Amino acid sequence: MESDTQGPDTLDRAFMALADPVRRAMVARLSRGDATVNELAEPFAITKQAVSKHIQVLEHAGLVTRSRDAQRRPVHLDAAALERLTAWIDQYRLIAESRFRQLDQLLGAGIPHEEQTRKEEPK
Repeated sequence: MESDTQGPDTLDRAFMALADPVRRAMVARLSRGDATVNELAEPFAITKQAVSKHIQVLEHAGLVTRSRDAQRRPVHLDAAALERLTAWIDQYRLIAESRFRQLDQLLGAGIPHEEQTRKEEPK
């Protein structure tokens, strides 16, 4: 699933941004709605300057955007960017699940039917 907008560099930046627990908490907060730097800073014992740097990392990764609303500069979560990450992960999850189903079928084929029935009957 590597298109022009979702190449390895984009994925690397997004996953590196999400590797930090503060940034993950910010993404979780933004999933409930837009927030200002002050609102994002509230639960953390860090400076607003540090919060701004975290937001810049998330922006560089394409996970959030900022806009101007009079004096406010709300931060917005880009849900489409998270959906692209989920889709990238899902392609590998589906492959793994398919392999597990094949393994289950292979292992199930090796047990004679009578033995399988006896194992399933309550004692």
